[in-house]
Amino acid sequence: MVSDAAAALPQTCCPTVWLWPGHALYAGPGLGLQPHSGSVWCLAVGVDAPLTVTAAGIAIVARSVLIPPRLTHHLSMDGVVVSCYLDPGSPRTASCRRQFAEFRGPVGVDHLDQQALTVAPHDDASALRWLDVAAPEIPHQIDPRIALVAKQIRDDPTRARSARELAAAAGLSDSRFLHLFRREVGTSLRRYRMWSRLVLAGRGLAAGQNLTTSAVDSGFASPSHLADSFKTTFGLSATRLLQTGLRIRTP
Repeated sequence: MVSDAAAALPQTCCPTVWLWPGHALYAGPGLGLQPHSGSVWCLAVGVDAPLTVTAAGIAIVARSVLIPPRLTHHLSMDGVVVSCYLDPGSPRTASCRRQFAEFRGPVGVDHLDQQALTVAPHDDASALRWLDVAAPEIPHQIDPRIALVAKQIRDDPTRARSARELAAAAGLSDSRFLHLFRREVGTSLRRYRMWSRLVLAGRGLAAGQNLTTSAVDSGFASPSHLADSFKTTFGLSATRLLQTGLRIRTP
């Protein structure tokens, strides 16, 4: 896996993913995504042209859209796209939502700074600047019991602690814990754990691991489990994405 900084995308269209704790950023050509339902918030920006997101039979055409977790949708675009995946429990997620004055149903339309976001990042520094414009890091308090659980999952997503065990550690009943987790984080415990494992698998690939090793080390039952989870979350297969010459950066 190539890990040096990507060349400027407008010239090369070389797909690149940047991974930070709780956030991921993709810049590159549209890849013909299939309808899917993600585990996290997705901010998508068309660099060359507007993009189209279709959900519940309604098509929205815009230069930038913010798609919530658990919404089955189809995202289509021409040319280069930048997609930012935001951990629902992150302070950046709350600030990103505030950058959208208009929502059509659950989908945010036209980021307030979308003109700046139509310049695709090409290296680590510009990727972080893009993220700071898209989702400024403003402190946001969630229930400290849920924040601790979310941190524990991010720190060690391979640890298979049951909902009952996590609820007991938080001093909550099972049902109250699951309800509070979904309310505070914005997605279910299962999806949040899957997202954290996918990020860990991405870091393994960036370090030169193959899909099989990355699957095992990130807590998936098998490579096919990783592949299915990846396609469900992102709308395309991990193998197909890697075949594009994808560069994975972990700044």
